[in-house]
Amino acid sequence: MSTLQVPASVPSPSQDCEQLRKAFAGWGTNEALIISILAHRNAAQRKVIRQTYAETYGEDLLVALDKELSSDFERAVLLWALDPPERDAFLANEATKKWTSSNQVIMEIACTRSSHELLLVRQAYHARFKRSLEEDVAHHTSGDFRKLLVPLVSSYRYEGPEVNMTLAKHEAKIFREKIKGKDYNDEEIIRILATRSKAQLNATFNHYNNEFGNAINKDLEKDPKNDFLALLRATVKCLTFPEKYFDKVLRLAINKIGTDEWALTRVVTTRAEVDMQKIKEEYQRRNSIPLDQAIRGDTSGDYEAMLLALIGHGKS
Repeated sequence: MSTLQVPASVPSPSQDCEQLRKAFAGWGTNEALIISILAHRNAAQRKVIRQTYAETYGEDLLVALDKELSSDFERAVLLWALDPPERDAFLANEATKKWTSSNQVIMEIACTRSSHELLLVRQAYHARFKRSLEEDVAHHTSGDFRKLLVPLVSSYRYEGPEVNMTLAKHEAKIFREKIKGKDYNDEEIIRILATRSKAQLNATFNHYNNEFGNAINKDLEKDPKNDFLALLRATVKCLTFPEKYFDKVLRLAINKIGTDEWALTRVVTTRAEVDMQKIKEEYQRRNSIPLDQAIRGDTSGDYEAMLLALIGHGKS
């Protein structure tokens, strides 16, 4: 499901570092050389490159990249160069600093990472910012948003395939009763979303659809202006069909007047090694054009080249 293209024969980390150093030399930065290396190395390889660069040249590679690059291309390269848990910690911290009701980044991280990955994110957050992620989410969000987001980022879900159908039927009924009563922020709804395995949640939502005649997210659209409901719908989608969630994020980022480069960069850099192939397939199914064509139409230059490389269209 990854779209990352790593060459069959990968140079040693020291060779990659030497080439990156050459890319920074002289009057102009060789952006194409940077892309040819970093956009074609997996997370483990990038981590070793960063370590080797620091040992060899006495400087963090991220600092060197920050000096040489600018604008959206810089953000894409820097996010990609970060170790995934560190990247998520950085993105989550950004989200707490400029929280708005439509900012779903924290929920996105909490719901689309495995339990182990989310634990690593919380550890990376603590190491980098000297505070817990839960603490910052609680401090910078309020009301219903805090009530949902703190349990989500604290979650450690079971990830096995087993499903309890009796429980699924019971909890589908709970959702139905709470939605009918407009008790969208009810503790039972939040408890189920924050604790049940994704397999169990799929069974619950499938039963909801079969028993009550509507997909749960359709019933959660009764008040389109309710920001908490929008977050609740996104949570359900993230937990059950992440490729559909990310397709919508990309569609809104690309198709709006003026590209939302931050959202586009976030999705490409965080999903390229995970499920970008499925996201691309969903994007083409929903929008009738390939994702690479959409990106070409909305971006340019080195930024475009970096994104295309990560979604599988760059030359390795």
